Amino acid sequence: MPTKPLSIRYEDDLRLLSSRWRQAGVVLLVLFALLFPLRASSLWLTLGSEILVFVVGGVGLMILTGFTGQISLGHAAFIGIGGYTAAILGGTYGVPFWVIVPVAGVLSAAVGLAVGPFALRLKGLYLAIVTLGLVFLVAHVLRSFPELTGGLSGISVPMLWWFDGPTVSTAQFELLGTPLSSAIQKYYIFLVLAAIAVLFATNLRRSHTGRSMAAVRDRDVAAAVMGVDVARTKYVAFGVSSFLAGVAGAMFGWEAQFLTIDATVNLLVSIEYIAIIVIGGIGTVVGAVLGAIAFVVLGQLADAFLGELPLLSELSSSQRRASFQAILVAVFLIVEPFGLFGIWMRIKFYFMAWPFRY
Repeated sequence: MPTKPLSIRYEDDLRLLSSRWRQAGVVLLVLFALLFPLRASSLWLTLGSEILVFVVGGVGLMILTGFTGQISLGHAAFIGIGGYTAAILGGTYGVPFWVIVPVAGVLSAAVGLAVGPFALRLKGLYLAIVTLGLVFLVAHVLRSFPELTGGLSGISVPMLWWFDGPTVSTAQFELLGTPLSSAIQKYYIFLVLAAIAVLFATNLRRSHTGRSMAAVRDRDVAAAVMGVDVARTKYVAFGVSSFLAGVAGAMFGWEAQFLTIDATVNLLVSIEYIAIIVIGGIGTVVGAVLGAIAFVVLGQLADAFLGELPLLSELSSSQRRASFQAILVAVFLIVEPFGLFGIWMRIKFYFMAWPFRY
């Protein structure tokens, strides 16, 4: 049976796109992502921006849970920190977005690193409980400063600011004859941030730190015997994961344009991101992307379909989505624990081995 060409040079082994099929696939994906907002309706443009937000946040949780094996229910805390950072800096002080993005990430990472030492000796259910407590702690802190965060009334998030004003007017930029509205400009900014997050996580997994994370995930005692600094590896995972979660929180604030503490910093938000990496495939960067796409698109389609059923029509849109997503996670955990990425690999290996069965 023919096999794929083996790498005979170290440089070939380091290449991200090792085959022409992968190169062609990435080119097509990039073209689709760039041309999508030019022909998409306002609904699908909004869904596209939401997908990119979930991609960044999902990649962050994937680094902590998928790469390092640390279960976290505190992702919503870092999302909230990033979102309120964007709201306060952008609304109160008029700071441009390209300053808010790193600041939101750094503030979230600082909180994550502060919590890290308390969670280094914990894992499994105990770590999940500690990180869950962080969600309630951050929510309490945000409620304690209503003059800054808006308290229970919420706070509005301004449009994306470039330098000294909102996004440039549609009359200044056109692409293929289509005026670039503020929504399209926001989509492209989110696309760049998502691409950076995906590329960073992909290279991180191939680095020495990424291999240390995999060793800690598989067996932390064995990793320590082999010389891996388990505490440092977990510490780095917490910091990087919370940084990306903070960036995703800022993106979420710009997309939602209004934040409330109860809707932003709660357990349901953390569970949504866990659902994304479970549906997509835990342990892979591609899984975070696939999970974000499936989470948003299938949730939208399920909301429209389930709303026609007599027993579910009385539920709100968010309740129908949450019910469907819970069922979807349960199905994947039982039928395909490796998620959509596992299904793709099964299909890929089938055609690679065809006409043989193995």
